[in-house]
Amino acid sequence: ALAKIYCMADNNLFPDEMRVQQAIWWTAKFYPSFDPLYANKLAGAFGLNTKKRIRSLSTGYRSIFKIVLALASNTPILLLDEPVLGLDANHRDLFYRELIANFSSQPKTIVLSTHLIEEASNLIEHVVILKEGRLILAEDTQSLLERGYSVSGPAAVVESFLAGKQAIGRERLGGLQTAYVLGQPPQQQPGLEFARMDLQKLFIELTNSEGGNLL
Repeated sequence: ALAKIYCMADNNLFPDEMRVQQAIWWTAKFYPSFDPLYANKLAGAFGLNTKKRIRSLSTGYRSIFKIVLALASNTPILLLDEPVLGLDANHRDLFYRELIANFSSQPKTIVLSTHLIEEASNLIEHVVILKEGRLILAEDTQSLLERGYSVSGPAAVVESFLAGKQAIGRERLGGLQTAYVLGQPPQQQPGLEFARMDLQKLFIELTNSEGGNLL
């Protein structure tokens, strides 16, 4: 059963003195579907020197090292815990593209735990939000985002609009205000702008507000 599940955690489970290429060799012994050729191709794409010892890798390259092993494992269940920790923008973009390509060529269940929600939002099909260890939301991403919207404009106009509506959060800058509301946006109204609520903003408001529970 364990050969069908790969978990990329934040800690390194290999000896620090081991070289990257040795770790690739050993991982293949534990995961029958592991693809060493793909692993070395990924290492080259990310600029990871497979001859280096694990202890000499920077924080970013330690993440890349773990990403390479995870994606090359080819297990039907892949658990990724903060996979882009320490990665620069280019390497994060490469990871997301490789993750999509990997899933497209070999569909699998991928559980991605991340605090960089907006970056990963286009990849996520189902959202689970935890607050202080308690489940506050579990829902299909598309249907979830259709349940809320943002409204922006002069603070007094926004507050008047919110009467009788379920607002889960507000932001104010000078005389302007943006509110995040559950429900379907109405027709355009003078002085107000409506927009679809993004996943990161929804997460922030639900975990910060007292009345933002969608369950």
